[in-house]
Amino acid sequence: MRGVGPLRLISLLVLAVAFAGDAVAQSRAGGGVSAPTLQGPPSLQAPGPLSPSPNALPLQSPAGSPGPTLVAPGGGISAPLVQPAQLPAAPPPATRAGEGALQATARFGRDAPAITAGLHWRVYSDRPDANGGFRLIKEDRSAQPTFVLPQGNYIVHVAFGLASTAKPVQIRTDGAREVFELPAGGIRIEGRVGDVKIPTGQISFDVYKGSQFEQGERRPISANVLTGEVVLVPEGTYYILSKYGDGNSVVRSDIRVQSGKLTDVSVTHRAAVIMLKLVPQRGGEALANTDWAVMSPAGDVISESKGAFPRVILAEGEYKVIARNDSRTYQHDLKVITGVDGEIEVLAR
Repeated sequence: MRGVGPLRLISLLVLAVAFAGDAVAQSRAGGGVSAPTLQGPPSLQAPGPLSPSPNALPLQSPAGSPGPTLVAPGGGISAPLVQPAQLPAAPPPATRAGEGALQATARFGRDAPAITAGLHWRVYSDRPDANGGFRLIKEDRSAQPTFVLPQGNYIVHVAFGLASTAKPVQIRTDGAREVFELPAGGIRIEGRVGDVKIPTGQISFDVYKGSQFEQGERRPISANVLTGEVVLVPEGTYYILSKYGDGNSVVRSDIRVQSGKLTDVSVTHRAAVIMLKLVPQRGGEALANTDWAVMSPAGDVISESKGAFPRVILAEGEYKVIARNDSRTYQHDLKVITGVDGEIEVLAR
């Protein structure tokens, strides 16, 4: 490793832990993959060039707006979407002979304000030890840390959830300020049926890395995202799995996320809400203790429930409804039209 420059060193660290970063993301998503021991600061693979998204907005809300909250994949890390124009200046730290102070801030893009919460800072030696690892020297979780260190060269790494960046810094006696730009953007998702917004709680979203057309099994980097939440991810390509209700209304959508931008995604479902009733005659009182099954024309079970008034959300199409009550079975053919919610009576005769 002798003679390796700081920029080359960071490239080597990125290559060394790219796989580990994916494993950690899967573990946070509940996939059961344990996080490995790293030989250097955690990092992410460099993203490729992206096309501008027509729906991408600055990753900040207008002044005076409360805005939503940024949620890092895996949970446990969040920060207000609205950031102040600048953080208050920290008082100069006390240093001794041979030491210098580094004041660090991070932001989501060149024109974005400083991030005020949710950051994890690490300072590493810029040279590997005898075992090939890079020694962690200091760690901090404040928004604007000041590191007092002996004069010399270091690598500073900062992360917010899965988004991270690192760069070499030189500590001098006159001090230094460094701004780190996290290559990350936000995703805010909502679901619709036609022009009607699907209420929060009836729909959820899973976010996956890469395109839905790529081969191989993957686990979501963020699961069960609710309407209006802003998920912060490294810039790149992702796909969203949208689940409306607990039936078969599922939509997959590919998106591109730009650094420092908030991408609003509206997922359109072709579905309807159907209430089922087993009645002795038209307009009669629904029979309790009824077991229900909704099946596709091919005989696949789409939904099962029990009760007098079960409610099921179904994708547009044709189905067979089966009701079982008092050891007797009744059937009804059902055609679902997008946006046409309704009540279906199955006659018990």
